[in-house]
Amino acid sequence: MTELLKPAFSNRQPEGEDKPRDVCDHCGFIDYRNPKIVAGAVVAHADAGRPHGEGAVPLEEVSILLCRRAINPRRGYWTLPAGFMELNETTEAAACRETLEEAGASVEPDALLAVYDILPRGQVHIYRRARLRGGYHAGEESLEVKLFRWADIPWDELAFETVHWALQAYRNSRERDVFAPYTNPGQARGEPLPGQGLPAEDA
Repeated sequence: MTELLKPAFSNRQPEGEDKPRDVCDHCGFIDYRNPKIVAGAVVAHADAGRPHGEGAVPLEEVSILLCRRAINPRRGYWTLPAGFMELNETTEAAACRETLEEAGASVEPDALLAVYDILPRGQVHIYRRARLRGGYHAGEESLEVKLFRWADIPWDELAFETVHWALQAYRNSRERDVFAPYTNPGQARGEPLPGQGLPAEDA
């Protein structure tokens, strides 16, 4: 009869590795821990014309789709539709799926907007621009879903710091079709990554 062994891991630096890892004391299996990817979208709508890109309507005519969270962390706060990627899924497909699940909305994805490193939570957040196609409604993880004019966005009630960053990146890139994706504020200048004042997302 095969003897069942209790799990036993030690944190040590395996041969050929450059940092300590959790290694199984029985068989030498290395438990690699890698960042999780969160994919989301800044979904925009304009009643007449393009919300973003060359020839876009003025910012005051653009509305942004936000979801009020029905789950913790940050229940009751507003966020962009976003969540963890699934296996065999592109970042674009994940952003579209999460938007459909959380906001009941179909979207037309656009340019890659931003990539944010959330070191304290071991996450990478990837946002795309997108245009709303049709209606929307609250999914199971949302208390409500609403289109906000830019001037009416509840900045003090946004759930996560990356939501602030992504919205500002959208505003700064809104009139362009081609641009370099945005990163953590200060990162492009070689400065240390800023501390996250708001919690990172647990999608």
